[in-house]
Amino acid sequence: MSDPILSLQHVHKSFGEAHIIRDANLDVIPGERHAVIGPNGAGKSTLFHLCSGQFAPSEGKILLNGKNIAGLKPAEVNRRGLARSFQITNIFPGVTVFENLRLAVMRKHNLQFVFWRSAARLRVVNEEVDDLLTKIRLTDRAQTLASQLSYSEQRSLEIGMTLASDPQVILLDEPMAGMSHEETDYTAGLIREITEGRTLLIVEHDMSVVFSLAHRISVLVYGEIIATGTPEEIRGNARVKEAYLGEEAA
Repeated sequence: MSDPILSLQHVHKSFGEAHIIRDANLDVIPGERHAVIGPNGAGKSTLFHLCSGQFAPSEGKILLNGKNIAGLKPAEVNRRGLARSFQITNIFPGVTVFENLRLAVMRKHNLQFVFWRSAARLRVVNEEVDDLLTKIRLTDRAQTLASQLSYSEQRSLEIGMTLASDPQVILLDEPMAGMSHEETDYTAGLIREITEGRTLLIVEHDMSVVFSLAHRISVLVYGEIIATGTPEEIRGNARVKEAYLGEEAA
């Protein structure tokens, strides 16, 4: 097995007397789609916050490409090759799809504060935006206000903005939350396409999506990763069934 691209080593996170993450150990292999599942309140979003720099761990190391990123600010973590989306859609509703993506791409090129140059003349930026529009299947919606998109299209746009920094590792936090069955199928297919050749760490409650999308799954219960394995191994793990999956393992 390859060396992990993202590794959590004995990570703890406490808020006062509340211990949210307890001695978490997790290795994510380059190019895999790795899902984190667990009951509500297990600490999944906190784990993502730790990986992406929103929180610093109380103890432990978080390694990205072998270098410790624990405690770095989100912008620095992003520059080192990790990008994430959030549970709540995080886009600019009052501008077009194209402009949302262009702002994200300009940030990658450190052009967001270049006010004396017309954004329309930034040929490289615009070409990258066109490429992103194709990848997230929103070319026909390029000039539509983000607020006028369907919910699944807004999530697709946010995924596109996450891709704008060309990350090695993508973190998606419940990307299918609140979607219909048809929207879920569409978004799962899109995620499969856009993460080809990249590394994905995803939190998702829809077990049909998790078991069809992930190469490996880690189970987080009360802040502790109790098991990691292939979908088949997780389905058959007695401890996981008892702690979380129950009938869904059938």
